[in-house]
Amino acid sequence: MRKIYISGKINYILQDYLESLGYTLVFVENTGVVQDGISCHPDIFMCKMGISDDAPIIFAKENEVGMSYPEDVAFNAACTGKYFFHKLAATNQRVLALAQSMGMKMIDVRQGYTKCSMVIVDETSIITYDEGIVKACSRYPEISVLKVQPGHCRLVGFDTGFIGGCSGRVENKVIFNGNLERHPDFRRICDFIRARGLECIWFPEYELTDIGSIIPGME
Repeated sequence: MRKIYISGKINYILQDYLESLGYTLVFVENTGVVQDGISCHPDIFMCKMGISDDAPIIFAKENEVGMSYPEDVAFNAACTGKYFFHKLAATNQRVLALAQSMGMKMIDVRQGYTKCSMVIVDETSIITYDEGIVKACSRYPEISVLKVQPGHCRLVGFDTGFIGGCSGRVENKVIFNGNLERHPDFRRICDFIRARGLECIWFPEYELTDIGSIIPGME
């Protein structure tokens, strides 16, 4: 079964679109484990170990995620398949072990909310606003990084959301939850994605909103 793990607060327009692609949606609901604003975010409670739909997903067990930073980022790594990005001192040990067993190159960054901060485009291409992630990637010339302006997306309960949390790679599409056209780097983002042979999908009917990533998986 093809699944997508998604916030229970998903907009019905995105829900209808994902279901039209043939996916069954698995909703993440608030259990009071972390702050309300991120309590329904899949990328807080699971880590997808690559870009393909059938890449393994490792799920948090009870007591592996906590209310405060850095306990709330233990599973918020960003994985392209070739590369594993996270604040490694904060990463859950089961996640680290799996990434290492899969032969990923480990890239230590200062930003604990790594997946929130990064749009994964393909195995060697990412989009981020975070200067620390850009600097860490500069040591790997094979990684293409599009640096964009921070903010310009909504996250209920916070001043701003993160662009990575608005997005997800699904098949040959990079999907954004809301109106990407209102982002000042809209054209650059679309061009970067399309240059890699992928579609860029967004929904002009509502505001670009951080929902903790769109995470496809297989049963």
